[in-house]
Amino acid sequence: MEESSTKEVVTDTSEHVWSPYVFENSTHRDGAIYKNTLLSKEWFGFDFTDRNETRLEPMMLTKTTKECVYYQGYCRFHFPNHILQFFSLTLAKSPVSSGPIQLYGYIAVRDNRDCMLNYVFNHSRDDPVFVQQGSLIEMNGPKRAIEMVSSILVEFDMRIKNGEQEEDDLQLIDGAIACHDVIPWKPIKDRITGKCGIVDMSYACIEHAVEATIEIAILEVQKCFSLSLSSYIYVMEDYEEIPLFHGTIDHSHGLRRFVVAVMLDTDMLLKFKVGNDVVRYRTFKAKQHGCASRRIKLDFASFVMKVTWSTI
Repeated sequence: MEESSTKEVVTDTSEHVWSPYVFENSTHRDGAIYKNTLLSKEWFGFDFTDRNETRLEPMMLTKTTKECVYYQGYCRFHFPNHILQFFSLTLAKSPVSSGPIQLYGYIAVRDNRDCMLNYVFNHSRDDPVFVQQGSLIEMNGPKRAIEMVSSILVEFDMRIKNGEQEEDDLQLIDGAIACHDVIPWKPIKDRITGKCGIVDMSYACIEHAVEATIEIAILEVQKCFSLSLSSYIYVMEDYEEIPLFHGTIDHSHGLRRFVVAVMLDTDMLLKFKVGNDVVRYRTFKAKQHGCASRRIKLDFASFVMKVTWSTI
């Protein structure tokens, strides 16, 4: 597939909406989850009092090693895996129906790779995001791929800043849910209903997947412009969108690192929408190891992207 060509992608999927079971006594703000012995026994190996971020990094198996044995172009030592991929977070219901709210807190996943928190969304009270009802909540994670070979736990504690003091803030959602289904599936929405609103989490289990780490530098910026960046990945006969970034660019700099699960041997597309009129795609073939770079040159800016592949 040529760099400048495109695939038909699905941007308006009919996702199934579920209301998952939120564990009793799994709230964080009142400390209930830390005292829940039944939950600790069920999730043996997960230390809920440990709030540290996962120490595992992405790109851990990017380089080939002496153990790598290649046959017909594939490494027979490092294998793809089932990986959980978050597609979006949405503020489905807000206590303020018109206008934005200031949202902070976290959504994080624990898997069996190291049983520690892998943040999908994480903002402090001093650095809230402005979101209004019905709009996407921009994710700033995960740090590395989420292994889906056994059950995983999703913890969340999201709050609405409502004044100068933290005790005045409103609790949006708080608790923990499990995901036990390790077979691949298309994106679903888990609808989390809290005291002061609703958050939809859209995710899927990607089969035979590898980890893609996306790094993007924006260079030679000559004027201010808006940028929307999305990744499209193949999920069970369709291409599904993962919104990565939306904002205003007014100087040359690099964006944060993005980590995405991609089925081995399929194409991952990066879509750049600049302003209202300019749209460019670049394509990357998923591999077990290695990296690839692409470039987009516009009259007023350049985009240099690097995708690094790794098994987990």
